[in-house]
Amino acid sequence: MEGKAVSESKIMIVQQMVQADANLVGNVHGGTIMKLIDSTAGLVASRHASGNVVTASIDRLDFHHPVFVAELLIIHASVNYTGNTSMEVGARVEAENVLTGERRHTASAYLTFVALDKNGKPSQIPPLVLENEEDKRRCRQATQRRKIRLDERSTENETRSS
Repeated sequence: MEGKAVSESKIMIVQQMVQADANLVGNVHGGTIMKLIDSTAGLVASRHASGNVVTASIDRLDFHHPVFVAELLIIHASVNYTGNTSMEVGARVEAENVLTGERRHTASAYLTFVALDKNGKPSQIPPLVLENEEDKRRCRQATQRRKIRLDERSTENETRSS
């Protein structure tokens, strides 16, 4: 199977936040941001797999600063790592004040997706082609996160068996 470059599937979405996205004082709900992160990362994963994918896990969703009504929510997402049937997608969220142009890094997340065939079974995905030093760094870090996830899963399984 021929590989795909990070640049072939990365996405940036921009959406203005409105009152329906927020609480009574104008702070955008974390759940609203989470849904947009999952949707954007899912599009990236689908583009890379050229097919259906499902979210397997979300880890390290950290909120750094609030997002307010009327601001633009900007999500950058790209594939960091690929296995045989799964991949990690990283998402960086920024908020932009449209009047001043000020941007703040508001959240980051790492999501794991599994590609599915037409029968709902895991299917092979293209390997990731790393085009530059940034891609290589992100892949190294994703490999470390994957090891941690697998170790945690192993520990959880051992605990359940006891």
